[in-house]
Amino acid sequence: MRAVKTFAIAALAAASFSTAAFAGGFQAEIVEPPVVPVIVEPEPAGSSYGWVLPVVALAALAALAYTQTQE
Repeated sequence: MRAVKTFAIAALAAASFSTAAFAGGFQAEIVEPPVVPVIVEPEPAGSSYGWVLPVVALAALAALAYTQTQE
């Protein structure tokens, strides 16, 4: 008899806990918009010495032109 009582209590507990899954009834489901991650693209690292190469090239051409006129 003790096993039947234990089984009955377990069945009653399982039945009472399973009704919590249906709480809320037939209300309309609340649909949340999908989360879209915001991708922040880093700015490209600018070279502060970007002007050096053209100036060196211009100086080299000027030096070449100056040596051509001296000969």
